[in-house]
Amino acid sequence: MIRLQPITTTDIRHYRFMETLLVSSFPEEEYRQLEELREYTDRTGNFHNNIVFDGDLPIGFLTYWKFESFCYVEHFATNPALRNGGYGSRAMAYLCDWLGCPVVLEVERPSGPDDEMPRRRVGFYQRLGFKLWRNDYRQPPYRQGGTSLPMYLMVHGNLDPGRDYAMVKRQIYTAVYGVNSP
Repeated sequence: MIRLQPITTTDIRHYRFMETLLVSSFPEEEYRQLEELREYTDRTGNFHNNIVFDGDLPIGFLTYWKFESFCYVEHFATNPALRNGGYGSRAMAYLCDWLGCPVVLEVERPSGPDDEMPRRRVGFYQRLGFKLWRNDYRQPPYRQGGTSLPMYLMVHGNLDPGRDYAMVKRQIYTAVYGVNSP
C-alpha cells in the first residue's frame, strides 16, 4: 500500500535516501542547493518533503508546495531499481487523491523529434489524468548565474490554462523560485 511519510533533516536515514535519489535523478540545474533544500524542509511551512513507501519499503520521494488554490509538485522520483514496476503511477495517483486539490507540475519540453524521454514523461502524466498546458513557461534557475529552462506545466484537476495560468505561474515563481513572474 502506497503512503507518504513527511521527513525532516533529523530523520537522517530517510533524508539521506531522498538527497541521494534527488542528485542521481535530476541534473544539477533542476534542483536547489542541498543546504537550501534542508532549510526549506525544516523551516518552510507550505513546503512538504516526503518519502514514498509501499508498505515499509521506501520506493521514492516527493516534494510539493501547498498553496491556496493548488499544490505544486517540485520533485518526484522513484528508486531506479524499482522503476517500471508501477510505483510511480501508483504514488502520483495516491498523491492526487490524498491532496484533494488541483496538482501542478513542470515537465521538460522535447527539444526535437528524437527527444524521447520528455515525450514519455508527458505521456506518463497524461495517462494519470494530467492535462498539458502549452503556455510559454520557463523554469527559473535554481542557482545564481543559471539559465531558465523551457518547460510545460501539467495539471491534474480543475484549473484552466486560459483562466488560471497567470495565477499559477506567479505563485510558483514567487514562492518556489523567489522571482517575480514576468
